[in-house]
Parts: sequence; C-alpha cells; structure tokens
Amino acid sequence: MKICLISEGAYPHVTGGVSSWIQSIITQMPEHDFIVYSISAKELKGAKPKYTLPPNLIELREIHLGDYLDQAIVTGKRYKLTEAERLAFLSLMSNRQTDWDVLFNFFTSGRIDSVMNFLGSKDFYDIVTILCEKRFMQVPFTDMFWALRSMLLPLFVCIDQKVPVADVYHSVSTGYAGVLGALAKYQYGKPLLITEHGIYTREREEEIIKSSWIKGYFKDVWIDYFYSLSNCAYQYADDVSTLFEGNREIQLELGCPPNKTFLIPNGIDVARFSPELRATRPGIHIGAIVRVVPIKDIKTMLQAFALVQETFPDSNFYIIGPLDEDEDYYDECLDLIDTLDLQNVHFTGPVNVTDYLTFMDILVLSSISEGQPLVILEALAMEIPFVSTDVGGCRELLEGPEDHYGPAGTTVPVMHFHLLALEIIKLIERPESRMTYGQNGRERVLNRYTLHMMIDRYKSYYEKGERHGRNRISTEASV
Repeated sequence: MKICLISEGAYPHVTGGVSSWIQSIITQMPEHDFIVYSISAKELKGAKPKYTLPPNLIELREIHLGDYLDQAIVTGKRYKLTEAERLAFLSLMSNRQTDWDVLFNFFTSGRIDSVMNFLGSKDFYDIVTILCEKRFMQVPFTDMFWALRSMLLPLFVCIDQKVPVADVYHSVSTGYAGVLGALAKYQYGKPLLITEHGIYTREREEEIIKSSWIKGYFKDVWIDYFYSLSNCAYQYADDVSTLFEGNREIQLELGCPPNKTFLIPNGIDVARFSPELRATRPGIHIGAIVRVVPIKDIKTMLQAFALVQETFPDSNFYIIGPLDEDEDYYDECLDLIDTLDLQNVHFTGPVNVTDYLTFMDILVLSSISEGQPLVILEALAMEIPFVSTDVGGCRELLEGPEDHYGPAGTTVPVMHFHLLALEIIKLIERPESRMTYGQNGRERVLNRYTLHMMIDRYKSYYEKGERHGRNRISTEASV
C-alpha cells in the first residue's frame, strides 16, 4: 500500500513530537510505502534532514512557500470567473462556509498560469472591492488588498500543486495540510484521515489574538479564514482522529461530524526507556526536553527555576533540545538568566535525550499549547515524575483518564511560574513521592501508551481505509 503523509512545518527538517511521530509511523510499517508531502518555509529549502530517512519513504515532496515571492508578476489579467467561482472566493474571505469543490476545480483546471498573477488580476481586485463594500467600508482598500493577498497566498500555492498519487492520504493537521488532503480526496477519491495532535484552529486563533503585526480589524478575518480551512478538512475527511478526549470535544465544537471522530493516543517504544538505566548523581537535576521557541514558554520555566534555586542552591537545570529555531527568543532567554542571576542552567542543544533521562530527578514542561507530549510518556517510562502546565493532554497523562494507576506528576496553570516552582520544590522535598509518581507513570504508559498499541491502531485504519472509508473505526474500539 502507498500512504501519503501530509505535514506542515515539521518533518524531516524540524525535530519535535509531530516529526518523531511521523518517523515512527514510517519505520514501524516497513511493509508499506510512504510519501511525505511537506509544507515548509523557504528557509528550509535544501536543509539537511534531521532524521535518517527510512528506506520505505519512497518520496519526499516539499512545498516551500516563500519560493513564490521571487516570481515575476503580470498584473491586470482576467480569468473569466464564473459567478459560482466569484462567490466561492468571496465566502473564503468573509465567512466559514465555502464551496471548496468550486475552488479545487478552478485551481486544477489549468486555467491560471500563476498564483501570483491571479492575486494581481482584475478578478481578485474586483473580489476585494466587493468585500470592502459589503463588510469593511471603513478600512482603507490598499490595507485590505495586501492583507488578503498575504493571507491567501500560502493556501493558493498549496492547492495549485499536483498532489502525489497514493492509496490512502493522511494529513497530520488541519490547516494547509488538511486542505491538501481534501484536495487529494477531491482529485482521486481515495480515503483521507486527518490526525490532530493539537487543535490547529485554536492554536492559530490564540496566535492571531496575541499578535502585534495583524491590525485589530483584520484579526477576525484571519480567524474566520483558519476556521474555514478546518471546516474544509473535516468536510472531506473520511475519519478524523486525535489523541485524547478533550481534543475530540473541541473538534466537535468546531463542527466536525461526530461519526467521523475517534481516538488514537500517542505511544512510545518502552524498551528504549527502562528505569534500570537510571543512575543517581549528586545534587538535584531538573530537566526540560523542549525546542527553545515561544510556544514552549521557556521564560516562565526560567523564572520558576530561579525560585527553586533560592531554596536549593545546588540544583541544576537542563534545557534539552534545539536552540536555532528562534535565535532571537534564545537570546532573550539568555538575557533573562543574567537578569535573574540564575546559576547552573545548561542549554544542551541537540543531544541523545536518553543520556539525560538516566540522571534526571524531575522533568518540567511550561508550554502554552501542547497535544499529548511524547516527552512526558518517555519520562514516565523512565519513572521520572513530571510537572507540567495544564495544556492539551498533559493532565490526562499525569493524573490518568479515570484509571487506577495513580498520579505521576502535577499540573499548574499556564504562565504561573510561582506555582510551577512550588510543585517542583514539593517533589524535591519528598523523594518518596517522586518514587511513587514514577512507578505510577510507568504502569500507565505500559498499559495505555505503547508504540505497539499506536501502530496497530493506524495499521487497522489504513487497511480499512483502502475500502474507501466505508467501515469506520469507532471511538470505543480505538481506546
């Protein structure tokens, strides 16, 4: 079977949970051929992969969005839009209900010579004019024109592509990857699975609300636009999976049909994470396995570490993960360390994580948004207790989805560094709790979150998917 995985901004050039998940899916199913269709920024063009590409990855096809900005533009052309096409474009820019069949047909018909030319055409100019007259009379036309152009360019670049031919399509988010999966469904009629690790629409909504570069009156436009992309993915998908019940409930709120939804939790290879590998070192060793980027909120973690160090001066803090994804943010973190006069902080960069898990006493996560972090599962498999912000599925992993294994750590509200510090201090002071939490966590992982369980569920889906999604996997059967 040939399976096409469609991802956005991740594999194989960026490390992290989603990329590791993709690598596991491919390597654990050597009997199937895989295509990875990856959407990424221009800066990653020609970048060396961060993963060893498996032999059954028969094609890696990439869309580098920034490439199109270098194209010459012929402005003022006409593409003879039908009324249905004009309405479809208008609805894409102004509400969440869009006739995607019409848009897909337009972009796959061969009628446009260039996405850039279309965005500079009289047709696009007319559509923006109508939108301004109906909804944004107080907004300067030039502001609206350039805002919509920048908003729509990545989408139009994606759906102007020829999607690889496969037996099953699996988009690893909604958003642009979800729309590409929908386009594949439209073109080839093959089954489409959407998997959401985090809820893409909500994550983009939070970013837009907090952003300073989007003017206030455009924020609603951007938010509606991303809701429209998710609705497209949900509409065309045969099935929509996610990692835990909380995410599924959000999918239903966003309009995903209940009969399409089911759960497949993450899983890890527990054989790689044995407590027997652990060896105690003098002092206190607290770690965070993270990318140094704003969504991981490293600054809150550092503020918490400063409070911990006031009580335990011999404590050591390890921030384990790549430093180069947002160099400005990394520099800001270094400045904060100086301001706090924080000692014994070690930024490791890319390393073998298992080497550090062997001597960690406590692991920490201070993220603003998460799905179901693999790093928590890996720590629990090593019997390391965890303190995390209460985001995504973290509480479920640490406290259990109404199971009998007992707590494996604690959660605190986002950005509350003093509460994060308090929970770390409690665990330092109570070694017996650390031991109990660790044992509870390993039992939970062994019985609910193994790689074997996860792979078997996806294998089952792919086999059923070959029958064009007619036999759905129920939520109950997947948990």
